[in-house]
Amino acid sequence: MEAILIGFMGSGKTTVGRLLAEQLQTAHADLDELIVQRAGQPITAIFARQGEGQFRQLEQRTLLAALQRPGILSTGGGTPTTAANAAILTTSSIPVIWLDATDATILARVAADDGRPLVNELDTTALLTLKQRRAALYAAAADLVIATDRLTPTQISQRIVDWLAQSAQRVIQA
Repeated sequence: MEAILIGFMGSGKTTVGRLLAEQLQTAHADLDELIVQRAGQPITAIFARQGEGQFRQLEQRTLLAALQRPGILSTGGGTPTTAANAAILTTSSIPVIWLDATDATILARVAADDGRPLVNELDTTALLTLKQRRAALYAAAADLVIATDRLTPTQISQRIVDWLAQSAQRVIQA
C-alpha cells in the first residue's frame, strides 16, 4: 500500500481513494468492499446477523491482508476504533491520511444513504457524538490530516500526491 485513508463516514475516503490511485497509477481497494467479498454478504447483513463485534474481527483480518497489496486503501469509518486496528495503522510504515469534515458536511453526505448501518441505527445527535468520539482515534493514527469541506475530491487527491512526494524526498535525503 502507498497510503491508507481514514475518517468518519461521508468524509470522502472512497471517492478520494479512487482518484488518488488513478493519479498514482496504482490499484485502489475499499476495505468495506473487501469485507463484503470475503464474507459473501453486505455489511448491513453482517451487522444484523452477527453484530458489530464479529464485523470488527472480520475487518481486522481483511485489513491485515489488504496491507500486503499494492495501492491505496480506503478504510471504513470505524476501522481505527478497535485497539487491534489502531495498532496496525500506527505501527505500519504506510502513510495514514485522515480525511476530516465538519458535522454539517457529514450529515449532508450521509443523510439519504441507507447502506450505512450506523446511519440507520443512530439519530443525528448520536451520530455526531460518535463522530466526536472517533476524532481522537483518527488523530492518533494519522500522519496527515486534510479538512475536506472546501476542497473538491481532485484537490484533496492532489494535496495527498504532493505530500507523499515531499515525504519521499525527505526519506531519500536522510
